[in-house]
Amino acid sequence: MPRSARRLLASLLSFGVCLLFWAPASLAISPAALGESLPDALVIDDADVFSRASRGELETKLRSFEDQRVDARLITLRRLDYGITLNSFGAELLETWSSPSGNPLLLMLIEASNKRSAVVANQELEAQLPPSLLKSTARTTMTVPLREGDRYRQASVDGLTRLSTVLSGGEDPGPPKEIERVTLPTNIPTKAETAESDATKWVIILLVLGTIIPMATWWVFSR
Repeated sequence: MPRSARRLLASLLSFGVCLLFWAPASLAISPAALGESLPDALVIDDADVFSRASRGELETKLRSFEDQRVDARLITLRRLDYGITLNSFGAELLETWSSPSGNPLLLMLIEASNKRSAVVANQELEAQLPPSLLKSTARTTMTVPLREGDRYRQASVDGLTRLSTVLSGGEDPGPPKEIERVTLPTNIPTKAETAESDATKWVIILLVLGTIIPMATWWVFSR
């Protein structure tokens, strides 16, 4: 191969490797990218996982938190920069967006690439929404729908409903109950049943052969 061709091939390979490592990083987002002041949008769907109808439904639910004097926001992210967690991402947003004159912030975050969620809130809400409740809401109420079918809308609705219930003075409904998976009856034999069936067939065949062969031998020699 000519030297010029080898150089061209090496350059293309280098470019391909750089592109491979640059692409995931280009999709990552930092808190600063969401602005230095609290945005007007209640739903920031950076991961583009909600339909227009779902976004409208979620905005209505988020707006209902104003009755409890809480400013609730929902944020979806494609992926995070290396070394950043959802909780630290949310904590930085709280520090940046919080205002002494505004209602305390409640932020619900979802990372689409790893199907993770987090819920963070200003310290003023700790008496109503303790850290244990926020952690349970993120790790159970929201994570289950996310990992069982990418149900982003359902995860968000369930999380907001649980927190709204507690803020309204109701009893915490707790994490979702585990779904009992019932195995439906089937006509397809299991591996064990197939092995047992094959063994039975061989026993029958051997018994038949053990009966027929001696009789055939006796009949041949008796003639």
